[in-house]
Amino acid sequence: MDLKGSRESDNVEDVRGMGRGPTPGSDPFGRRGVNIPIGNMRGGSIGSIVLIIVVVIVLQFMGVDVSSLLGDGTTTSSRPGDSQTVQTQDANDESVVFVRKVLGETEDAWSGIFAAAGERYAAPKLVLFSGSYPSACGTASAATGPFYCPSDQKVYLDTAFFDEMRTRFKASGDFAQAYVIAHEVGHHIQNLTGVLPKFNRARQSMSETEANAMSVRVELQADCYAGIWGRYTDQKGILEKGDLEEALNAAHQIGDDALQKRSQGYVVPDSFTHGTSEQRAKWFRRGFDTGKVSACDTFSGAI
Repeated sequence: MDLKGSRESDNVEDVRGMGRGPTPGSDPFGRRGVNIPIGNMRGGSIGSIVLIIVVVIVLQFMGVDVSSLLGDGTTTSSRPGDSQTVQTQDANDESVVFVRKVLGETEDAWSGIFAAAGERYAAPKLVLFSGSYPSACGTASAATGPFYCPSDQKVYLDTAFFDEMRTRFKASGDFAQAYVIAHEVGHHIQNLTGVLPKFNRARQSMSETEANAMSVRVELQADCYAGIWGRYTDQKGILEKGDLEEALNAAHQIGDDALQKRSQGYVVPDSFTHGTSEQRAKWFRRGFDTGKVSACDTFSGAI
């Protein structure tokens, strides 16, 4: 991808280093996806903060210099849930700049699409974290993989995930990484258009098998929306030779059947929640080829 002329989005919250460590043995494709909110975070964080404040006051009273404990002043942050962008010392490293530019391109694409329909696009925030971090849908961690939380309208992405894609899942390339971001933004589009709220209500009366089957359709539509964004970037001259193949390979590598074969040696179709490799590549390609939201109706007919 040639992103040299792309603007950087202001909607990235960089909270790396502020969370807990990674979960041992975790799977970044833990099938959390766009999980509907599972409730508020468990209590305990307020008590920890109070304890820290007390310790700092006592140390200061004893004449101990606590500046090293509090940081050197080069990092500013906001509370989880604040709309304020979080800045860190690494805000200008290549991975962060890449994420900001890709998110900026999704904002430009969907703003234009919504405007053409007479609507205004409200962009999501993207939270870059390391280890684990609280979200309105539960704890974001390496085990969840990238996901979109409809409750706070934020995309959560562990900074180590792209390395995991390349080394463990054989899905390398910058456009493969961009596809993952665009897919999660696709869930945001579904939230804005009412698809996710409708699914959330309907699944309450579904069996697990029925809910899984509906989840597949939700995920494939997000893939199709990611394809629409891919077409937009191609029309701007951002895509380079081989980029489309990178995204299609990524879609193939993270299909439910491919992941299950890799992890357990066999597949259980009733447990699929994101779609097969063939389906994921098919719907991404459909969005890319047509550029039309109307072409992404995964809820009518066969998929």
